[in-house]
Amino acid sequence: MKRTLSRIGAMLGAMVLMISAQVLFAVDRASAADPFTGYLMVHFTGESTTGEQIYLAHSRDGLHWNDLNNDAPVLLSTVGTGGVRDPAIVRSPNSDKFWIIATDLRMASGTSWSDAANRGSTQLVVWESTDLVNWSAPRLLDVAGAISGAGDAWAPEAIFDPATGDYVIYWATNATLDGVKKHRIYYTRTTDFRTVTAPTLYIDRGAGQGIIDTQIVESPTSVGGFRYYRASADGQITIEGSNSILGSWTRIGDLSHMGISNDWADDGNVVEGPMWMPVNGRNEWGLWLDQFKTGRGYMPLTSTNLGSTNNFRTVSDYALGSTLKRHGGIMSLTAAEESRVLAKWGVRPVNRLQSFNFQDRYVRHANFDVGIDPNVSPLQDSQFRIMPGLADSSAVSFESVNYPGYYLRHVNYDFVLASYDGTTQFQADATFRQVAGLASSTWSSFRSYNYPDRYIRHSDYQLKLDPITTAIARNDATFRLTN
Repeated sequence: MKRTLSRIGAMLGAMVLMISAQVLFAVDRASAADPFTGYLMVHFTGESTTGEQIYLAHSRDGLHWNDLNNDAPVLLSTVGTGGVRDPAIVRSPNSDKFWIIATDLRMASGTSWSDAANRGSTQLVVWESTDLVNWSAPRLLDVAGAISGAGDAWAPEAIFDPATGDYVIYWATNATLDGVKKHRIYYTRTTDFRTVTAPTLYIDRGAGQGIIDTQIVESPTSVGGFRYYRASADGQITIEGSNSILGSWTRIGDLSHMGISNDWADDGNVVEGPMWMPVNGRNEWGLWLDQFKTGRGYMPLTSTNLGSTNNFRTVSDYALGSTLKRHGGIMSLTAAEESRVLAKWGVRPVNRLQSFNFQDRYVRHANFDVGIDPNVSPLQDSQFRIMPGLADSSAVSFESVNYPGYYLRHVNYDFVLASYDGTTQFQADATFRQVAGLASSTWSSFRSYNYPDRYIRHSDYQLKLDPITTAIARNDATFRLTN
């Protein structure tokens, strides 16, 4: 009986190994079939009116970047403080889900740094997507509220942990522990970025040294001796290595020998917001550092062996585009992902809709209502990007320039500017077929996708969705796309 049980155990063990090997082979094969071809950077730009929102930039080589969405934010926070900083972007193991998580903080509203650090939000702002182009509405996730005396939750990051099959979210919170108040790194775990475990202390540098910015990168090879590396802003830019995300970490060194530190009092290059970038197709890593003291934005370092900080090299040939890049994250993209992202947010002309019979008036939004007005101010209220239809890509949808993610939508045959919620009802209400103008074939009219007997028209200078049966209505329903 013992020999039989042993044989059964051996057979089961072999089956488990075979299944594991097949799963790993399938993952590797999928990765090989979809090589990474480019990079996406998520970031904010600073303390301007719209600077503390989500911006995207794209690069083919990881060094030369182009701003997406015509330099405008791609996502706006409408929850919490109404602003976000320090965004990170997270990919699921199967690449079927993506999340952007960010600090819930808007300094441009007049908040002081003391209030932000001691009486700030303990929540993160979260967006979710399945394709990198259609994102959920923002939601709040309280990660630090259970920490006694927590003053904030800053610079969040997240990484999938294969040891536990879930995600580790980690961030900095300013709180008192053992009589010392300072920023320390805490972590929690989640499977869905909706519910989290209790916050747990992750990194404490001891004495009075605080730590705010930490980011982990995984190394798929044995180069350097560790599976994971983390860079932290703790007075220096400290590099550590580990073979387990939640295990023990070994200090490798810092960048002080390069004249780089995180100490404001230093005379050298003072930086923060370390941002890792695995180089596509090579055993090489980029480490971008935000030169916040001088306001010059990010600078890159590269290394082919993270096992020693002496292996880092500076790079001179790089370009960051037209907007300032502040603390964010970089994710590699497959060709298909690149295609989707660039189709959505690449160079796309900005248009206005001019009225045919009141040619000094343009479609514009005001307080999220929509009509036609002359002398629109600010001009961006009358500017839209003509996007592939949300319900049918052969049709069109109108996305606001100054409220990215907001579209012209009919509700009870009236028009509003509304935040895209991902529902099929919204998609249908915000989709229109562009046809020859009902009053002039050289102009355009826009027929409703889900009410094909109705068109966009103005009535008493308000935008409506109406059936068109008279000459006046045909004039009202005719527009010209201009720039």
